[in-house]
Amino acid sequence: MTDLFPADRPVLYLAPMQDVTDLPFLKVIDPYGGADVYVTEYFRVHNDSRPSAWILRSIDENPTGRPIFAQMIGQDIEALVKTAKQLLEHPIAGIDLNLGCPAPVVCKKEAGGGLLRNLPKVDSILGALRDAIPTRFTVKTRLGYHHHDEFPQLLEIFRKHAIDVLAIHGRTVEERYSTPVHPDCVKLAVETLTCPVIANGNVVDVATGLAYREKSQAAGLMIGRGAIRNPWLFSQLRSAFAGESIFEPNCRDLLGYVGRLYDELAAHTKAFDPLSHVQRMKKTMAFVTQGHDPDFEFRVRRAKTPEDFHSACRDHLDRDDAAPAAPQESSRVFCGFGELLDG
Repeated sequence: MTDLFPADRPVLYLAPMQDVTDLPFLKVIDPYGGADVYVTEYFRVHNDSRPSAWILRSIDENPTGRPIFAQMIGQDIEALVKTAKQLLEHPIAGIDLNLGCPAPVVCKKEAGGGLLRNLPKVDSILGALRDAIPTRFTVKTRLGYHHHDEFPQLLEIFRKHAIDVLAIHGRTVEERYSTPVHPDCVKLAVETLTCPVIANGNVVDVATGLAYREKSQAAGLMIGRGAIRNPWLFSQLRSAFAGESIFEPNCRDLLGYVGRLYDELAAHTKAFDPLSHVQRMKKTMAFVTQGHDPDFEFRVRRAKTPEDFHSACRDHLDRDDAAPAAPQESSRVFCGFGELLDG
């Protein structure tokens, strides 16, 4: 794994996010500094599934020049092994297993975070995949399903299998995204496992990233929503780790990012419809607007046409004021991050 990890600082991953970390998003975020390592949105795996052609494009046309892992989600062992072998025919750095998705529809199928209610099944899946994958095999998990007291038992299962990296979203499945993370649990994994451990969850700016890394002693950080909101975050953290000055974008810089994202997503949309595209952008802007004047989010959420959308963005971002470094503490999509800075 040393070829993936910088020698002089913690490694930085872009978290896999369904309907976000696709080819157009990689094209947009990479010029802003990008991550050291990428992970695809998950390939849904079941008895008669085949790897999604759209997700495969983010691998086969990877524009970043950096390693990308293919993530799978599912609970059918035979299908997972079959799909892993199919994915290994593509230029990937390895295979990642999703044990963390908290979406109710996923958990109901005993996949993603839902598997954490069935640890013997997790044990069987890890064993089968480790035997079938000759290259890097990594896992992204949560701390447990109901309570983080479940985590030590889960760690014992991870320790049985020679996984290459464990990325930990520092909440349980039931906590979803609505609580502070538990860096002490991530630190326990660092102390227990021989593989590198990556800390994920609630990294919204440089300060929270540095604090999470310090409290967890993880080998790196995995950033998702915070990178949607601030695509400079990876380069800012690199500067912080090196003791260098940190670039601070202004609102007009952010406006340029939103415009690029709008255009790149549109360019990759079949049967493009302007009104539907505005709805698609709203999902992204739910993160971007955090920390700004509440009217910005209000107007974006109510935008129906491209004209509505772009005018809201221009009115709030077409200026030289510094972009807010962090979301507001009361943010509905970034919850409890301030506790990383306590103590």
